[in-house]
Amino acid sequence: MPTPRPPSGTRERPERQAAPGRPGRQRDAFFDNAKYLAIVLVAMGHSWEPLKGDSRILESAYTVVYAFHMPAFIIISGFFSRNFDMRPDRLKRLVTGVVVPYVLFETAYPLFKSLLTGSHEDISLLDPWYLTWFLVALFVWRLTTPLWKLVRHPLPLAIGIAMLATVSPDIGDDLDLQRVLQFLPYFVLGLCMKPEHFGLVRRRWVRIVSVPVFAAALAVGWWAVPRMNTGWFYHRDSAQELGAPWWCGPVMTLAMMGCSLLLTSCFFAWVPRRTTWFTTLGAGTLYGYLLHGFLVKLGDYRGWFDHPWLHRPLGEILVTVLAAAAVTALCTRPVRRVFRFAMEPAMEWAFRQDAVEQARGRSRGSRRVPERAGV
Repeated sequence: MPTPRPPSGTRERPERQAAPGRPGRQRDAFFDNAKYLAIVLVAMGHSWEPLKGDSRILESAYTVVYAFHMPAFIIISGFFSRNFDMRPDRLKRLVTGVVVPYVLFETAYPLFKSLLTGSHEDISLLDPWYLTWFLVALFVWRLTTPLWKLVRHPLPLAIGIAMLATVSPDIGDDLDLQRVLQFLPYFVLGLCMKPEHFGLVRRRWVRIVSVPVFAAALAVGWWAVPRMNTGWFYHRDSAQELGAPWWCGPVMTLAMMGCSLLLTSCFFAWVPRRTTWFTTLGAGTLYGYLLHGFLVKLGDYRGWFDHPWLHRPLGEILVTVLAAAAVTALCTRPVRRVFRFAMEPAMEWAFRQDAVEQARGRSRGSRRVPERAGV
């Protein structure tokens, strides 16, 4: 697939920068900016969880953020998975960039809790802890990419699967398959998108319209706080498990997807197209995503969020700023160098070099946009 071109109808041309360590490959600043801003929203949302029960305003902001931050991530992940196939080098990258981090962090999170709380948490690779569900989902989605490129109507099929998942409580918790299936349409949507589709939401009039849209979303969120089960936003339970009739599952799937896509479009409209001070941080969002969970859990296990002053407006602002600063620091190059062994291990010893080298030889000279294994 050709390298993304600046979409027509935009006044600014997105600046492109070389990916670190890969001088021949170019990254679009827009997507790195979007990934960084989305991971900041993820960290802020997680820091709000222990505080939102005492503030209706904070809980409404939390609801709005949860309506679109993961869909935005997943759409971008799908977009950069368009070229994935079963070539050996790409399968190797899937293992080293997704499977290995999952195993390591799925082990590290329960050990971390056991160390701090004195509990004896079981380690199970079938029951994703906290943030690791996304790695399971990304592995399944990317591995099935050739199938989605084969079928005639992939997006309606993915939506149908998500709707069926919401009425199937017997799916259970193994590998967090409810989330894998319910978030699937966003990944397939990303697979179906082309660079010019992002140009549709990067126009001046869309940016202007997005302001009242977000204001209306916050108002609706404030109204819905005491009236709606926020569990719908997590996409991890069936309708029956949320105490609703079975038919609410398919209806809420469509309603939530419409809401999520609207807010995601408004979010993309405000993402800078030029290179900024945080553009390079977009290459390290997997690091920020997986590592910031330890900081949030540390505060939870130590009871830091129980201090009364943190539940006041100034305290909530302070926690928000600290969360944004912490996840920003975790996306920087020094942190990435330290933790590369866990996030992007080479593992040459584990693979047959002849197969990998043959695949690399076939790919030389290709101008396709490379898939990105991380968040």
